[in-house]
Amino acid sequence: MRRIPFSYSCACKRTCNAATLLSIGTGTENKPGVSPGRDKSADGGLLRAVIDSARVVCRSRLYCRGARPFNLTPYPHHHCASPSTPLKYFLMKPKGMVYLVGAGPGDAKLLTLRGAELLQRADVVVYDALVNQELLRLAPKAAEIIYGGKRSRSAEQGGRRDACPTLSQAELNQLLISKAREGKTVVRLKGGDPYVFGRGGEEAEELADANIPFEVVPGVSSFVAVPNYAGVPLTHREFCSRLTMITGHEDPAKESSTIDWPHVAKTPGTKVIMMGTDKIGQIAATLVANGMSADTPVAMVQWGTTGRQRSIEGTLATIGRVATESKIGPPTVAVIGEVVKLRPKLNWFEHRPLFGQRIVVTRSREQAPQLSQRLRELGAEVLEIPTIKIEDPSNRQDVVDALLELNAYDWLVFTSPNGVTRFFEYFFRQFHDLRDVGGARIAAIGPATAMKLKELHLQVDLMPDDALATSVAEAFAGFETIENLRICLLRAEVANAELPAALEAMGAIVDDIACYKTVPETEDPDHSAAGLLESGADWILFTSASTVEHFHARFDLPALLKNFPQIKLATIGPETSKALQALGLKPSVEAKEHNLDGLIEALLKP
Repeated sequence: MRRIPFSYSCACKRTCNAATLLSIGTGTENKPGVSPGRDKSADGGLLRAVIDSARVVCRSRLYCRGARPFNLTPYPHHHCASPSTPLKYFLMKPKGMVYLVGAGPGDAKLLTLRGAELLQRADVVVYDALVNQELLRLAPKAAEIIYGGKRSRSAEQGGRRDACPTLSQAELNQLLISKAREGKTVVRLKGGDPYVFGRGGEEAEELADANIPFEVVPGVSSFVAVPNYAGVPLTHREFCSRLTMITGHEDPAKESSTIDWPHVAKTPGTKVIMMGTDKIGQIAATLVANGMSADTPVAMVQWGTTGRQRSIEGTLATIGRVATESKIGPPTVAVIGEVVKLRPKLNWFEHRPLFGQRIVVTRSREQAPQLSQRLRELGAEVLEIPTIKIEDPSNRQDVVDALLELNAYDWLVFTSPNGVTRFFEYFFRQFHDLRDVGGARIAAIGPATAMKLKELHLQVDLMPDDALATSVAEAFAGFETIENLRICLLRAEVANAELPAALEAMGAIVDDIACYKTVPETEDPDHSAAGLLESGADWILFTSASTVEHFHARFDLPALLKNFPQIKLATIGPETSKALQALGLKPSVEAKEHNLDGLIEALLKP
């Protein structure tokens, strides 16, 4: 016999609330007590073929999960067998699946391709405290995101606090099982590798015992990656060819230690201590007491592979004191051995130009990654705190009217990449051929805007360097007279009135068309805003006047600078600087070239 993937429930709703069809043949003859019914749907056609060769057997432990009833005359031995009480079938939901995914050591780019693929189709994501929360953005917007840490997240996120409850391991195991039984795809996102000091093996055992299908996706473990980012190779032909990895959770002084410290001390090669921040002094003393040289080099790395990485060095004799004086806290990885001597020569990550700088990016959520990624590659810790989001303008009819009159315009003037994107979204809803944009010349303010137009294979005829009214007027004056020419100015709903006034002063006929508006963004999915209020930053970058205005509305910028006087402000150009000046503030740097390259260059200048 083979089981048919449908369950059946009784219309009487008594204890026999489910049944299973077992195929006992392939013929089409009618069996006693079974009627094929009159369902004309695709499933009904399949079921009729099955029912013709099936018996209904009551299975009280099964339950239905679906919809759409299909009537059956009950099998004679069924306790509610009655012509007036039909059975109904329900399609069963697909079985859930749990993926134990290694999130890597902290740098979001070290997530595996398989891990990224699974996050993108997850129904539920359960993540640990040490997981880089940038990874949560890979999950679908509809996914349920659950904090699965067993400790307060404020301790793990450098003081950032939130209301997420903690879970015991038993509660966490049950959560994974229950979500999978709901038919969901569950991604259990674990820092480092699930099977390296991560209790992933215990979770996999619980899933197996509950008969829940699962897959384990390895991750880049911090014991390998963190020393790498600190310039310490774990093995080297001239120093060692053996590696010992130890958990530092256990007190080395206790009598019944599961770690054979005398053996560890006598074993040659590199030793890596995971999670030993608070006990590093005791561990070092125990190793020396068991025969290791007190002069053995030691490096400790906190928040390795991230912009918050911090390293200290010492020897077995001094590392306890150095760690206390430097107030280094968890999470750390400690490396003990001669390979630490290579750190000055191989320390590639900590020599990046923006290493140790905490930088706030205020662009919209869609645009922020373009800037954030470049800053991270230069070594910065980036807090993405979008203060604006782009929406349709309040009056979309103006855009529609402009589209209908495109052939009447002499110039189309775009002031930002957002304006290009939004305008052509409307354009392609109305037209299917780019040639319908007409014969108007095109002006783009700034190279980023020009680049956006070039992506559409549109030639830019005029490119003023910035949006200052005087600069735009000078650019047009040097190109041609615009007296009596019709100009369509495509920009944000709230924008500087000086630009259309300057063009009109030159005799142009200007239609100021709002093709988008900026509104406040208040969500804080990765707790970056909480981190800023808790610990401050080194830089806040502003890329438009609206980012300044909305950031100030959310955080009270002068008050924030008073609380954290080390914060410096950077702007992309003079219009953005004007918005700061309206608050009585002055930027520390202003980009000479009013684009992202210019902004980054301004940060890099001493």
